[in-house]
Amino acid sequence: MRGQLAFDAKAFAQAITAGAGPALIADLAATKGIAFDASLGEMQWFKPGINMRDFKLACDAQSELVTVTNAGIPSFLANFLDPKVIQILVSPMVGAQIAGETQKGDWLTETAMFLSVEYKGRTTAYGDYADGGTSGANVNFPQRQNFLFQAFLEYGQRELGRMGLAKLDWASQKQQANSLTLMKQLNEMYFYGVANLENYGLLNDPALPPSITAQYSWLSSASATAYTIYQDVVRMFIQLQGQSNGVVREDSNMVLAMSPQQKVALKQITQYNTNSVEVLLKENFPGLRIETAVQYATSAGQLVQLFCEELEGQRTMEAAFSSKLMAHNMVVESSAWKQKRSSGGYGTIIYRPFLVVSMIA
Repeated sequence: MRGQLAFDAKAFAQAITAGAGPALIADLAATKGIAFDASLGEMQWFKPGINMRDFKLACDAQSELVTVTNAGIPSFLANFLDPKVIQILVSPMVGAQIAGETQKGDWLTETAMFLSVEYKGRTTAYGDYADGGTSGANVNFPQRQNFLFQAFLEYGQRELGRMGLAKLDWASQKQQANSLTLMKQLNEMYFYGVANLENYGLLNDPALPPSITAQYSWLSSASATAYTIYQDVVRMFIQLQGQSNGVVREDSNMVLAMSPQQKVALKQITQYNTNSVEVLLKENFPGLRIETAVQYATSAGQLVQLFCEELEGQRTMEAAFSSKLMAHNMVVESSAWKQKRSSGGYGTIIYRPFLVVSMIA
């Protein structure tokens, strides 16, 4: 039995050298049932004399990868989405807070008309039969034009669904954006009015007296001190008394309005570190209210306004709107919705311009 299985290495080497390798492989397949996968390439015998023990490589057949080489995971699987929505801030809308706010008419109103009455008269020396002297009143009818403006709110079904994947209440976010857009426009009208209309603002009403000039720039001049800044405000009050023929008093309810940067100057301390300008103003003018708005930082310089809020029951000025927010019909389309929203106003109506003093500081 052992003789039948004896392997003649010399005869095998001679056969391979003579080129009988393919025939031996075919014979193995035909007589022994040993077949090789042709897809792995051509099968060959090692040539005689090759030392297999010197091979430092894998001797198994390895096919190429079908998929793309990869050593990681999709990046979104390692991403954390914070559900908290961080809103981008906008500048404060304080026009109504500074001037006070009221409604005049409605969105159907074209023009708002006001009554202004001025008493007049003259006297003569008394005499039993003299008929001199007279008195009366003069009436004016100043007007302001209503300006309406609008902004559309619109969103689609797929748009809402896709934003919902990010856990965003998209319809609510768009409603807030629409309301903010309208309110920002109304606030700008309170300060600047509308060009080419009888619609003026707190800063550009043509009836306002000319601005006076500060001794030194509160923010940019090294010569500006707590003393000079305080004196500038006192000069504004003296100007206000002069314009009103003394009807404004130190304890009257007044508003001192300026930019947020300018208000920082009121924190300056006096020479002997006793009080700041702000403290001194509130001590000497107990009815004074200090307000800030970014609109007071103008191209002409830092503007400061001092005005009496109310005198004998009549407000000096009012920020007037005709329609704060009107939601019109919701339009339903095939896969979307849209709605027009509108507001309107007259700017800031200044009833008594002589009770307002401005200063470039």
